[in-house]
Amino acid sequence: MENELHREKEIESSMSKRTRLTLEITGAALFGALSLVLSAFLTPIVPRVPGWGIALIDPVSILWITCFLIFGPKSGLLCCLIGTLALFPFDPFAPIGPLMKLSATLSLIIVPIMLLKLYKTEPGLRNSQKYKKLTSYILTGLLGIILRVIIMIIFNAWLFLTLFSSFLDFTTLEFIGLPSISGWNAVVIGVIIINAEISLWDLILPYLVVYGLKLDQKFEIW
Repeated sequence: MENELHREKEIESSMSKRTRLTLEITGAALFGALSLVLSAFLTPIVPRVPGWGIALIDPVSILWITCFLIFGPKSGLLCCLIGTLALFPFDPFAPIGPLMKLSATLSLIIVPIMLLKLYKTEPGLRNSQKYKKLTSYILTGLLGIILRVIIMIIFNAWLFLTLFSSFLDFTTLEFIGLPSISGWNAVVIGVIIINAEISLWDLILPYLVVYGLKLDQKFEIW
C-alpha cells in the first residue's frame, strides 16, 4: 500500500514538472513572439541618443523581464534569446545592437537567479515570493544595474577601440547638455547614465505589472 502511494506521488510530481516545463516554454514563446511584433513596429522609431544609436527606452527588454517574473528563470532566459533573434532583422545596428541588449538584460536577470539560490528562507515559500519582496527586488536590481554598467563599459570600450575608433573624438554628452565632455570621459559617463536610466524602466514597469496585478499568484510557476 505504501509503495503504491509512493509511486502515485512520484507520478504526480513528474506530471507537475512536465506541466511546469510546458508553461515555461509556452511563456517564453509567447513573450518572444510579442518581442518580434514590438521589434517590427517600434525598433525603427524608438528615441535614440544622438550620435550613439542607443535607445532611450526599449519596450522589448521590458517584455523579457516581465516573462522572467511570471514564468521564472528558464523561461526568462529563453525569452531573451528568442527576443534577441527577433531584433536582428529590424535593429539598424544589428548584430551589435541586439547582442548588447541581450548582455544588458541578462545582467538584470542573472543576479537575482544567483542570489535566490543562496538565500534560504522558510520551506514552501516559492522563489518568486522571495523576489517580490521590495527589499529583495531593490537589492538585486541595484546589483544587476552595477553588473550591467560594468559589462556595457567593457563592451563600448571594445567598440570605440575597434569599429568606432574614428568616432571617439566626436563623442560627447551633448544629449544631456554637456557638449564639453568628450572622448573617453563621455563614453564612460554616457554608458553609466544611459544604462542606469534604461534599467529603471526595465525593472520598475515589469514589477508594477506582474506583482501589481498579482500575475505571479495566478500562475505560481516558480
